[in-house]
Amino acid sequence: MADAAGGLCTYSCFICRNYVARHDDIISKSFQAQSGRAFLFSHAFNVMVGPKEDRHLITGLHTVADVFCSDCGEELGWKYLRAYQESQKYKEGKFVLEKYNCIRL
Repeated sequence: MADAAGGLCTYSCFICRNYVARHDDIISKSFQAQSGRAFLFSHAFNVMVGPKEDRHLITGLHTVADVFCSDCGEELGWKYLRAYQESQKYKEGKFVLEKYNCIRL
């Protein structure tokens, strides 16, 4: 896992330990998910993106898609596909991974 990320600190699926994100790709640690704290990442790896849906979140209406571990299928968070408010546009194309579902290695 460390080799896949070039020896950097990484985040992995808590079930199968599949590498899913790099610590250096964290944009914000102040996101909230149903299970608790979540991080906004600029990139995610080894994930499958589910179907898109409009969802009312704390910051308003967004089009999102749930993301799943590509190895075990565990739901890890979601990807922002579209933000309807101008102030939220920075989230488009970014990934929210729930801290509860990921292990820092």
